[in-house]
Amino acid sequence: MAMDPDKKKEIVADLEAFRSGKDFYAKIGKPWKYGYLLSGSPGTDKSTMIATIANYLDYDIYDLELTSLFIETTGMSIIVIEDIDYSLDLTSERKKKKDDKEDDDKEDSNDGKPPVKPPGDNEKQSKVTLSGLLNFINGYMVGVRR
Repeated sequence: MAMDPDKKKEIVADLEAFRSGKDFYAKIGKPWKYGYLLSGSPGTDKSTMIATIANYLDYDIYDLELTSLFIETTGMSIIVIEDIDYSLDLTSERKKKKDDKEDDDKEDSNDGKPPVKPPGDNEKQSKVTLSGLLNFINGYMVGVRR
């Protein structure tokens, strides 16, 4: 992969430190997990970076629906979650709060009667939170040496 040579050395050293740190993680009682958060516009080689890291570490890549992903991955895997805000439906909580406020305003102007909710308003909500996902990826309270 073509990239700044100094950045490449830094990433390789980081990966090597992780790969050789399994005993350290066991000693401090933390899961031997490591995560990178890649962000950028489409076409900025995030997928290439993932493939390069997986190839370097000789790891599998899983790019699946979240529930299946969490159940089926092996210990030596790279987990890819694209469009995390969409996958977790993080915007639904903000929208719900806004809708609740609007409903309260409507109720005030509707002689105290609760507003009628439109059909489809009880759609299934995401049960995965960003906090929960990050704890899963990194292990809860991963040790200092990362």
